[in-house]
Amino acid sequence: MRIAIANAYSADSRSHPLRGYFFIGSAAFLWGVSAALGRAVFTGRLPLCATGVRLIDPLILSQTRTTFSLLVLFPVLVVFQGWQRIRLPRRDLAACLVLGMLGVAASNYFYYVAIQRTNVATAIILQYTAPVWVLLYVVARGQQKISLQKVMAVALAVGGIALVIGIVGIGNGTGFRLDSYGLFAAMLASFSFAFYNVGGHRILARHDRWRVLVWTLAAASIFWLAVNPPWKIAAAHYSGGQWLFLFVFSMISVLGAFSLYFLGLQYLEPTRAIIASCLEPVFSILLAALLLGEILRPIQTLGIVFVLAAIVIVQRPDRRVAGETLVVDPIE
Repeated sequence: MRIAIANAYSADSRSHPLRGYFFIGSAAFLWGVSAALGRAVFTGRLPLCATGVRLIDPLILSQTRTTFSLLVLFPVLVVFQGWQRIRLPRRDLAACLVLGMLGVAASNYFYYVAIQRTNVATAIILQYTAPVWVLLYVVARGQQKISLQKVMAVALAVGGIALVIGIVGIGNGTGFRLDSYGLFAAMLASFSFAFYNVGGHRILARHDRWRVLVWTLAAASIFWLAVNPPWKIAAAHYSGGQWLFLFVFSMISVLGAFSLYFLGLQYLEPTRAIIASCLEPVFSILLAALLLGEILRPIQTLGIVFVLAAIVIVQRPDRRVAGETLVVDPIE
């Protein structure tokens, strides 16, 4: 649920870049842990309930992730910093509500569906192509000019996707199959993330990032209450262990990771922070392999490298076009 973040870096912090990389790396690790935990719950590798109790699915994981985070973050901001901390003009508030529903809620849900239906590597790498779609959007709008660097990034990303999902390089009879709905969900998650990066960047240029975060969480929570109201949740009869997991998962994947990421932005300019956050898919894939036994074929590994290279190229400023930098926040 991360949004494009700007103006968080100060010149006074340049003397401590290692602190920034440490905080960003720690946030990426927590997001990697979250991806592995989600997959473990969906596949039954992490048993949290007795027989006859409904398993946790992507909908309830997405819903509680935003709702629990809001229930903790909202009172903390109000109690310690007052109502002014979260107030927004009506126009920006309406924009946050749209971003929360079509960006945060949609991106989270489709990402976890992709994890459930495919695997961690496929889900996160396909979603991680969002900066490429943002790039295509800003070029189409005339906000940036096309260049060889940008063309190379798009080509690498598309080629990497083809290798990861098996369109290229994996022949018939290998036993390799990926769920088509899971792939579609991963791409929808990527587009949703790209959508709220574009919209969120404008709001964050005017308002504090915690203020924007709390309202996007509120919008997502309200949306999920309409889709999955409390009486439906009660009818599922989740166990105490499941509720404890959902709360801890929310604190790890949202508030804990975001706090570390925002700390890192105090020591690194956004472009370097984004590139450093490419550790997130690395951690996610490694943890899934070590803890869940997910196996990647060499050709898929090459595809992952292609996509990560594309993201780094997208984030780097084009030397031929002074001042052009595309800042897109990392994905989870």
